[in-house]
Amino acid sequence: MRAEHFIDGEWVRPASGRTFVTIDPSTEEPICEVGRGDAADIDRAVRAADRAMHGPWAELAPAERGSLLCKLAAAIGEAKEEIARLETVDVGKPLKESRGDVDGVVATLVYNAGAADKMEGATIPLGPGFIDFTLMEPVGVTAHIVPWNFPLGMAIRSLAPALAAGCTAVLKPAEQSPLSALKLAEIAEAVGVPKGVINVVTGYGEEAGEALTRHPLVRSISFTGSVETGRRIMAAAASGPKPVVLELGGKNALLVFEDADLDRLAEDMADAAFGNSGQVCSACSRILVAPRIAQEIGERLAARAARITVGPGLEDRDIGPLVSVEQHSKVMDHIEDARRAGGRLLVGGRRPVHLQRGFFVEPTVFADVDPGWRIAREEVFGPVLAITAFDREEDALSIANSLGYGLVAGIYTRDISRALKLARRLETGSVWINGWFIGGQQAPTGGIKDSGIGRERGLPGVRNYLQIKNVGVRL
Repeated sequence: MRAEHFIDGEWVRPASGRTFVTIDPSTEEPICEVGRGDAADIDRAVRAADRAMHGPWAELAPAERGSLLCKLAAAIGEAKEEIARLETVDVGKPLKESRGDVDGVVATLVYNAGAADKMEGATIPLGPGFIDFTLMEPVGVTAHIVPWNFPLGMAIRSLAPALAAGCTAVLKPAEQSPLSALKLAEIAEAVGVPKGVINVVTGYGEEAGEALTRHPLVRSISFTGSVETGRRIMAAAASGPKPVVLELGGKNALLVFEDADLDRLAEDMADAAFGNSGQVCSACSRILVAPRIAQEIGERLAARAARITVGPGLEDRDIGPLVSVEQHSKVMDHIEDARRAGGRLLVGGRRPVHLQRGFFVEPTVFADVDPGWRIAREEVFGPVLAITAFDREEDALSIANSLGYGLVAGIYTRDISRALKLARRLETGSVWINGWFIGGQQAPTGGIKDSGIGRERGLPGVRNYLQIKNVGVRL
């Protein structure tokens, strides 16, 4: 893999000459060196993207942009196995998950390709002496700062609609997971994406990421990550000013009532709470249960979690390691804190005994969790699930809404009237009923409160990168 950035259609060494090493979280061994970008590299990339906004890219009709996105999708599909292996080595997830992520990338590109020529303006009825209409125009150079849990998937989630809208882009992948972004640049070059339209600068957030958000030629920012970093990015964008789309994590609650299908619940939670080792912004991390079924739910979830296999990503078990030693330490600290607080550990809570290298944690379930404890209030971002009993429906709603987060909530009940009434009152950007991870490329996602601002996916995702120009004509 190259220790270079992809800028203006060329592979270039970092301006400083510095590199850093990316680590395989399954083995704790180095994978390769990549470029450590800084403000000079970012400036070069942004200026290239700005030139591209006025070059051949600007001359393409929307349908032609859509056709190019389809070519990019097809080429990524052909490279599926190589990309999946890169992501598995880079972040540790099982190969089957990485393959599924690449399928999602292809689907996202195809969806947005179809939307490229469907972003229409409107006519405004001012009266017989005037014609007034709106044009939908690309905002310009866009910045994409993506996390490590779904490296290429998160990049394409914002890149695809930006390109469909006619924007150009600078992508800064997470320092823990840069490899698939560099592969994306290779593929984009091969299929004929014009120079400067997609630029990739690898590096650290406080160096490359900070410079990207503050660059005066950047017109829009998309970021997925922590609340703290999101606040800094929004403050930097305010000096522009420039619009931002932020997804900033969650502490997502599931409300379970006595009439719920508990067999379905236990199976769904295997993925909802533990998939990708719990490193998902929209993972289910706390379950609020009616007291009469609390013990049964705990037993079912513990039994299901105990059957989840853990191992290196290339061994293709059910889940792999956490992404880094820092993340492993954070998750284990939360587990130990819950033990000390008095949580009843039903399963897990330690490193698997057969895996003494790598950043592994067993799927973990705590019962009898007080809603005021850290494990019930802070985003763990690991395979840890907390169960809390509630007395009344209003209590469950109050606990679910009590945090600053507002990304996702779930409801399991056969009473659809109850579910829909609760869905209106839950303070989250998405509510999923009798299932988890419901939706796809068509369904807008995003948070409220501390979980972010704006929506990605669906047609709203494309509109993020369009601005309205009004044209008035006096006859």
